[in-house]
Amino acid sequence: MGKLTVRALRAVLVVMLAGTVFVQASMVWALATDPEDGSLPLTPLRVVTILGMVSVQVALVCVGRLVTMVRRGTVFSHAAFRYVDGVIGAIVAAALVWFAVTALNAPGQRDDPGVTVIMGGIGVGILGVALIVLVLRTLLAQAVARDIEAAQMQAELDEVI
Repeated sequence: MGKLTVRALRAVLVVMLAGTVFVQASMVWALATDPEDGSLPLTPLRVVTILGMVSVQVALVCVGRLVTMVRRGTVFSHAAFRYVDGVIGAIVAAALVWFAVTALNAPGQRDDPGVTVIMGGIGVGILGVALIVLVLRTLLAQAVARDIEAAQMQAELDEVI
């Protein structure tokens, strides 16, 4: 991965992390100061938003650590699995948060239940992304195994020579 790509990705990660912290702070401030008024259950939605931002932040930090490992050339190691597992967990958490939003929104959609079905479908799609990352984790495991095997073969070859 080139230096420009790494810098661009890091810039995107920093902006997104700052944005999620801003949204969290806004939601906490709203929870602390705004009285509940209106027909929507704002307090549960605000809490769910805060939790959703936490899952995004975990994924961003894990991706940032993986980018650092790529830059250093150490991504094909067992240490990378911790961060990939963090990304998978964050995506699953985001899906669960989305299902919570869907459940909170469902009573208001009695006239048009299709919206709830579509939102549920989006939640299933988010879980699908977690499965894709799980497949990529399996590919990483195979690459790490091949790298270890190649290192062992090189060591044996060095002994022979």
